[in-house]
Amino acid sequence: MTTYFSAEVQAGIDAARKKALKQRHRLRVEADGRSIRVLRYWEDGFTLDAETAPQLRGLVDLYDGSKHLYQCLVIATDEEDGEMRYEFKRSTPAMDRAPVDFYQEDGAPVALIEQH
Repeated sequence: MTTYFSAEVQAGIDAARKKALKQRHRLRVEADGRSIRVLRYWEDGFTLDAETAPQLRGLVDLYDGSKHLYQCLVIATDEEDGEMRYEFKRSTPAMDRAPVDFYQEDGAPVALIEQH
């Protein structure tokens, strides 16, 4: 059985669905000084609201609340059901400290105290 809605009712249903998706996720993308809420996220990409999403292409930062998760290279692929789909070309996990170029043993001292 197929159910048809008027254009106004369908628009209201779509708006409610987008609102629920925005409230469910804390994920957001930052690019060009703007912060945009992520509607859906998966391993290879994410979607944004097509009405407010810019045509992102290039380097963006992905956050969960205030925690920086990834630095990503993205391209816009297509628009479907009011959502703009972006795919990762590269996704690098964000680090909370600089990487080291030498092996560090577990339990190694953080600093040495000089004795006189």
